[in-house]
Amino acid sequence: MPEHAFALMMALRRNLVPYWRDIYAGGGSGSPTFYAELHPVVDLYGSTLGIIGSGHGGKRIGQLAEAFGMRVLFADRKGATAVRPGYSAFDEVLRESDVISLHCPLTEETRHLCGIGEFERMKRTASLVNTARGGIVDEAALVEALDRKLIANAAFDVLEQEPPAPDHPLLRNPRADLIVTPHVAWRTQVAMSRLVTQLAAGIEEHYAQVT
Repeated sequence: MPEHAFALMMALRRNLVPYWRDIYAGGGSGSPTFYAELHPVVDLYGSTLGIIGSGHGGKRIGQLAEAFGMRVLFADRKGATAVRPGYSAFDEVLRESDVISLHCPLTEETRHLCGIGEFERMKRTASLVNTARGGIVDEAALVEALDRKLIANAAFDVLEQEPPAPDHPLLRNPRADLIVTPHVAWRTQVAMSRLVTQLAAGIEEHYAQVT
């Protein structure tokens, strides 16, 4: 999942999807400037990545980001009265991050963790990446945030409703500021092999206990 999240982040910051669409719409051959002025392209180097969730996925994407020369901030819990060592205040991460990547579990505490109030505190040039759980983001608020240009763009691998309905608000109309992938961040060959190994080990342990 961290690599998928990082790939989505790179696609957003380099505006790969809008440029891909431009090329197939004839933009590459019809513009003397190669359409380079239409979509901003931003370097990861020197920018700030805010990570919400400090488990394996959060730590791993933090390592990848640091290798690209990014400043990494791990957000403490929303509303925390004291900030733990190694963390930054939740609101500080919202304000300072160029990219925010979600890696926390979905609980009652994190459901709709990102709503319109949070989007209003983010940079207008910020990108949001969610490969954790769909319910962490209020999807109606995300649509409003994108429509109001509160953030630059977003990329999601997870949705609140899976499989999504045809009229899902994030899928109703294709838009250049949103990438959605079908919950495939975890489906690498290595991850699948690891799951099979863990399942087999669990079955063997169970039968060893009952025999």
